[in-house]
Amino acid sequence: MTADVSAPPAPAEGYGESTKRERVGWYFYDWANSAFSTTLVAVFLGPYLTAVAKTASGCVDPNTADNIDPCISAPVHLFGMTLKAGSVYPAVVTISVVLNVLLLPVVGAIADRSAHKRRMLAIFAYVGATATTCMFFVTGGAILLGALLTIVATMAFAASIVVYNSFLPQLCPEEDRDKVSSRGWAFGYLGGGLLLLLNLVALTLLEAKYGTSIVVRASMASAGIWWGVFTLLPLRRLRDRPPLEGVAHGNVLTGGFKQLGHTIKGLKAYPLTLFFLGAYLIYNDGIQTVINLSSTYADQELKLGQSVLVITVLLVQFLAFGGALGLGFLAGRIGAWKTVLISLVLWTGVIIGAFSLPTGEAVPFMILGACIGLVLGGSQALSRSLFSLLIPKGKEAEYFGFFEISDKGTSWLGPLAFALVFELTNSYRVGLVSLLIFFVIGFFLLLAVPMRRAIVAAGNTPPTRL
Repeated sequence: MTADVSAPPAPAEGYGESTKRERVGWYFYDWANSAFSTTLVAVFLGPYLTAVAKTASGCVDPNTADNIDPCISAPVHLFGMTLKAGSVYPAVVTISVVLNVLLLPVVGAIADRSAHKRRMLAIFAYVGATATTCMFFVTGGAILLGALLTIVATMAFAASIVVYNSFLPQLCPEEDRDKVSSRGWAFGYLGGGLLLLLNLVALTLLEAKYGTSIVVRASMASAGIWWGVFTLLPLRRLRDRPPLEGVAHGNVLTGGFKQLGHTIKGLKAYPLTLFFLGAYLIYNDGIQTVINLSSTYADQELKLGQSVLVITVLLVQFLAFGGALGLGFLAGRIGAWKTVLISLVLWTGVIIGAFSLPTGEAVPFMILGACIGLVLGGSQALSRSLFSLLIPKGKEAEYFGFFEISDKGTSWLGPLAFALVFELTNSYRVGLVSLLIFFVIGFFLLLAVPMRRAIVAAGNTPPTRL
């Protein structure tokens, strides 16, 4: 069954309406899954998989006094490819995201035609949480196991976010999207920061006694446990709503692919939505690459210890909590579109500042982390709420499937560019500079989107301020 793109379907009963209890339950999935983004992706996974890749290569670090680690350029064989150890993690991220490009729109198509979104959310959440918990068993040179678990966890995480985001338009009307989205993101930063704080305490107290490896592996596993436990709250409080597109019959997977085909054909009816999505995919690719590879940059290029990195990410998390709420407040005054444009200018300054950071000095790195925290949460939360205004009703999950291709750890162009530049130059600093283009191009593309006209074209009501 194909929707009539000329006239968006009328909202079902309860569509766009929710209780405070249900909205708080929705916020708590951000609280739950941010453990994956923060403890695993932002802090421990990159340096740890790089260390595992070095071990797998058989290289022995001679500990030279010139701060040059020859093992990051040692060859490692993975998935039939020969890579430098230092580019294994960006390559694994890229592989998982290429797979997500194929998976996520299909997940969205199935979710929009399912009367059981909560069940789908549970399946993806617990597959991802289990894979994350199993990172505890990645030891020695087991780079293949580490890579496979990373791919499974990343794909499940992204799929769960597609379903989770699709609840947003169903929970509140257009005028409240910025506020609700910002609160969800703020909850996520607070929850992720709290678990990371506990892991920092564990690293400080237990590293000398038990060794770095086991404490890091336990910290990564704790992210999976946290994710699984706190997912119980949104599953209890969220409620399924009747799909506007009609319930899927027969083979759900086949039906999902067919519906995806209809959606892709129908995208031409919403060219401004597609234009915004293109702008978002570009600038958020830059944001996600900074998040994914900051730990590797600090560890391998700046030669900063794990404790410095964890403290900095903690600083980012708690400032991002305030930043998400602060930029949400600013959006209420000047509009979300203008606020996101301002944030992209600030992100450009962050990249320039990161390139200039001195090696071995923690304070400048922490100051830059504070700047990232203030701008990070708001730029992402407001992008999500803006996109929700551009989706025709009844197709939330499908469109958020495309949106998620470059959201919360699923970027691919940035890591690919970073890995290619490193392969050519052996320099993480030069790789970092390549990210500037994502923010510059993304800014001008977003500036060119006529937001009010795009929202009306999607059949939604524009908020007072944009």
